[in-house]
Amino acid sequence: MMVGPARIIRVETLPLHVPFNVPFRIAAGPARPFAEVLLVRLHTDVGIEGIGETQAWRRLGASETLPGLVASIRDLLAPHAIGRSPFDAPRILRDCDDALYGALYAKAALADALLDLQARLLDVPAWKLLGGQFRTAVRTCAVLPIGGSIESTVENAQRCVEAGYRSATLKIGLDVDGDIALARRLRERVPQLALRPDANASLRRDAAPRLIRALEEAGVEAIEQPLAPSDIEGMADLACRFDVPLIADEAVSTRDDLLRVIGARAAAGVQTKVAKNGGAWTTRALWEIADAGGIRIYPGNHPSTSVATASVLHLAAAWPGDLADGPFAAGIAGAFARDVVAQPIRVVAGEVAVPEGPGFGVTLDEDALAAMRVDLA
Repeated sequence: MMVGPARIIRVETLPLHVPFNVPFRIAAGPARPFAEVLLVRLHTDVGIEGIGETQAWRRLGASETLPGLVASIRDLLAPHAIGRSPFDAPRILRDCDDALYGALYAKAALADALLDLQARLLDVPAWKLLGGQFRTAVRTCAVLPIGGSIESTVENAQRCVEAGYRSATLKIGLDVDGDIALARRLRERVPQLALRPDANASLRRDAAPRLIRALEEAGVEAIEQPLAPSDIEGMADLACRFDVPLIADEAVSTRDDLLRVIGARAAAGVQTKVAKNGGAWTTRALWEIADAGGIRIYPGNHPSTSVATASVLHLAAAWPGDLADGPFAAGIAGAFARDVVAQPIRVVAGEVAVPEGPGFGVTLDEDALAAMRVDLA
């Protein structure tokens, strides 16, 4: 049943430390025992709420902290939502842009909460507001983080194949020789698993060619963000020198970024993330540009809870074109010790079903929130 006119009366921020089962490490920064997650919950005068998620990932291309995200939303963004209809979202978000330049991570949680709220008020799934339903499930890839021995990573990859995954993002970038040895061993022992090594923008220009050449010879599917986000020229040079496709991630936050990457022919694919790119609506705009530019789309997330995963699922459900197997379900696929929703989304045989029900189709678990909430005072 649709609900009549509603007004937003409160913008609640919920900063959380969501624990990893095993500390998660990529080439940028130390191993992380937990993910710094921020949920935004919009309260209305009719009792219906909307939920959005972002993360304070703190790596190249993302310098946010939990206190900074909370302050940005509380002091600069929330005032433009209070007292307004959720269906004023275009004006609300434009006013937020005027109030605070950039800050896509902060805006992502608010924007997704508005989308979730609109759909809940209309009693429809979020994909209906994104154009309709094209698919009911989305394939995802596994994530093989840095850490452990070559054999332990091979064993992890074998478990991924047994669980139904067809591809995996392989985190690399700290040890070129070790990365080459690992990729070769994986291709030998787990040849059915397509590999996409991801250097997380950690390589220098002098090291990148040798590593890419070896990875290409090992038969990897693609290589993600080998160089710094600002080095579009270097990425373009590598793209011309090697046949293996490159994927841009840290280099693409905005539409302008993606246009530069496409114009320079610096990548054959783009890895989007709903937090990094400002939420489902703005991520959809990036997909339109990528599709027009002839590059592949990899749906993704930083390791996140079922809330951000649901955002990607509804976005993907409404997308009529091809999608590569992206790592959007990294958090829910066993990386986290606990989720924030009552019925966590699950990966089954490498696929994730689009949640049913209104909005994003997830309901927060208040006990879990209380256990993981962080006092920022």
